[in-house]
Amino acid sequence: MVDRRWILGYRVRAQQLDRPGGGALDDTAVLDVGVQDTGPDGGMWALAIRGIAAEALAPHDLILLWTLRGAPHLYRRADTSAIIAAAEPYSEADAGKRIFDAAKPLKAAGLGNLEALDEAAKRMRAIVTRPMTKGDVSARVAAELPAPYLRFCRACNATHMFEMTFRFAATHAGLELQPGTSPPVLQRIKGFKRARAVGERFDLVRGYLRLFGPATPKQVAEFLDAPVKEVKARWPTDTVEVRVAGETRWLLAGAPEPAEFAGARLLGPYDLFLQARDRKTLVPDADRAGELWPVIGRPGAVLANGDLVGSWRPRSSGGKLTVAVQPWGKLSAPIRRAIAEQAERLSAHRGVALKAVDY
Repeated sequence: MVDRRWILGYRVRAQQLDRPGGGALDDTAVLDVGVQDTGPDGGMWALAIRGIAAEALAPHDLILLWTLRGAPHLYRRADTSAIIAAAEPYSEADAGKRIFDAAKPLKAAGLGNLEALDEAAKRMRAIVTRPMTKGDVSARVAAELPAPYLRFCRACNATHMFEMTFRFAATHAGLELQPGTSPPVLQRIKGFKRARAVGERFDLVRGYLRLFGPATPKQVAEFLDAPVKEVKARWPTDTVEVRVAGETRWLLAGAPEPAEFAGARLLGPYDLFLQARDRKTLVPDADRAGELWPVIGRPGAVLANGDLVGSWRPRSSGGKLTVAVQPWGKLSAPIRRAIAEQAERLSAHRGVALKAVDY
């Protein structure tokens, strides 16, 4: 039997949120499954709070790809082939689940989901011979594909590929995203070759158990957007059962002991720590969970002494940053000082001055 405090401490250790600094890309565990790069406090901030200094990185150390749930994620460039192979759908049913409503017209036309991704990827690879905006690629590929691949978009007042099909096909085609571009710019990955084998390090089922354990197959499937059946078929044999609040979950054998972390971290809204699919374990209180995961406009979370103690939002004005903190209880003076230190770190990361930490 393990309790909530043990689980949070385990994840802090596994995700290296207790690492003070001086980390290296090669031993940064979260890059094995990807670091979501959504919003200004996205991927690079997630690496910074895990001890990776941006100034220590070479320009092409990292690569940005559309992978898990169709979201942009950062990886080590050296791992690109294995990562893309690991992120491929497991089966026809899995591909259909990942592309959502795009699967229905394909099925009606007698086209398979995997077949459609292959065809779209082939067209996209041929089109993107130089860096191109997403809109330009979309227009070109839509002109080449038949109706089952396409839909009319009211927002754009145009007909183009279904969004998830476009994103997954782009990665399948060996296309990367240029960081910091809006609209996104796609380009070919130089020297791209698809890996024949993934290996344990980049296996996403193992990755979830390693970084979010203890977990169930259903939780892993929700994270991957894959059918539970496919996850169960790939469940590692070297797992051990544990009980969590009356529920059976699994850990990888030889899992590390929880961290005893004294300090604070300002987690970005899409930080991997907050991507766990057992939100009631992270935040048992329903009102606080609603505050942290609203339908639109997520705040970040304050992690202090190994627990989530509040939410935060950035406010920029006059070239200065205010970090607005919504605490979920009384915060001690040491925790407030630790939060202030992290706010200073965030402002330096953004390249602006810190105006205040507002409670």
